[in-house]
Amino acid sequence: MHFEPDDVTRALQAFTDASRELLARVSRQQGLGTTDVTALYLLGNHGPLGVADLSERLGIRTASATVLVDRLAAAGHVHRHPHPTDRRRTLVVLDEGARAANDAAWSAPIAGLDAVSRELPPDEREVVLAFLRRATEALDRGATAAP
Repeated sequence: MHFEPDDVTRALQAFTDASRELLARVSRQQGLGTTDVTALYLLGNHGPLGVADLSERLGIRTASATVLVDRLAAAGHVHRHPHPTDRRRTLVVLDEGARAANDAAWSAPIAGLDAVSRELPPDEREVVLAFLRRATEALDRGATAAP
């Protein structure tokens, strides 16, 4: 079934496309694959994660996430640290050099978004926030829906 999205949905699609293109540019600049850069971004934003948590957030198999972490560790971007409460698990921790590179790569685009956001009058800001939260929930529901 073909669906013709409205103007707002098309604008969101354009925003998503721009985000994807930004990820590709950052990946090229850092000489890493997009999944590697996404993993570094997740670790920078969410702090240390277990391999299984990382695999779930990336949408890849745990074995693939293990290979990814091995690759990032060998390159000096991350290291493994024992889990503080579960001796069977380890956490993947972003190294400080990778954190600085991550911050440098993402700070200008995020600052640009923040500047646009801060220009919104309070009443418009509330409307935009409510819309974006509902749109995010709709995507989350769509991602978990059975085919």
